[in-house]
Amino acid sequence: MDLPKLAIAALGGTVSMQSLQSGEGVVPSVSGEALLNTVPELKTLAQLTVETLGLLPGASLDFEYLLSVLCWANFQINQGAAGVIIVQGTDTLEESATFFDYLWDHDEPLVLTGAMRSAAQAGADGPANLLDAGRVALAQSSRGRGAQVVIHGQIHRANAVRKVDSMALHAFASPVTGPAGVLMEGVVRYLQPSVARQVLPLPQTTNQTIALLEASLSADSLLLENVVELGYDGLVIAGFGAGHVSAHWAKVIETIARHIPVIIATRTGCGSTARSTYGFEGSEIDLQRKGAVMAGFTCPRKARILLWLLVGCRQQEHLASYLDQTG
Repeated sequence: MDLPKLAIAALGGTVSMQSLQSGEGVVPSVSGEALLNTVPELKTLAQLTVETLGLLPGASLDFEYLLSVLCWANFQINQGAAGVIIVQGTDTLEESATFFDYLWDHDEPLVLTGAMRSAAQAGADGPANLLDAGRVALAQSSRGRGAQVVIHGQIHRANAVRKVDSMALHAFASPVTGPAGVLMEGVVRYLQPSVARQVLPLPQTTNQTIALLEASLSADSLLLENVVELGYDGLVIAGFGAGHVSAHWAKVIETIARHIPVIIATRTGCGSTARSTYGFEGSEIDLQRKGAVMAGFTCPRKARILLWLLVGCRQQEHLASYLDQTG
């Protein structure tokens, strides 16, 4: 019986890092092929195609680079791959997963993983995460679920997962919903059913820019006031609590919303923005009247990705409906 085909792209990140000089910090240097050699069991599960598409820290990835990775992944599916794995840095793992999920139009799984410990550290978690990612990518129950993050024995939906700790091994969680599934004794077990997804077309432009600003106590509005003049095509505000800003910021936002789309999210890290609870100036009711759109459960960083894609494919008028799908 022929083994299924599995494609793996290595982009870099902690999983690929080791120190090149004694006393210096670790840097990306381990190829995908070398990483795969640390997981011999994976070779017994599938016919593997492994390519090192880059050796970059997660913080240096950008949207155009991810579009090239998506092109590679689409090609692998068209060549008969049963699933695709992307290995990258965890600093931007939740954002990359969201980016891919909005554009992944295949039933075949797209699985992202990485590591919190470098390849040189004792107890490096990269090999275990890669093996788990392979099991999830090959599981029939993973089909139709879009892009997912597999790490630390858990499976997370792209739109739910967040990095919640800077350096801990258990750095990822899905606030509110919990993980979509787990791996137990090497078996993929989903705890949640798959959900309907609406995939965006590829962006026609990639030069659009979306600003992300965070509300904070007694914050000035100098940057906010200049967002339109600086040429931004959209704005996301990480607001207080359930999606609030100061009365002064609210006045500025009203002017901005006449020119570009404005999303108000919550900076809290968990929960949804409100829609009809608070009525003071700068509250969610006030901001919606001023032309802003509430993000719901979508975090500020993921709201920025959605708006960048919508502007790029000229569908920003559908912004509210896409945000409704995620909360």
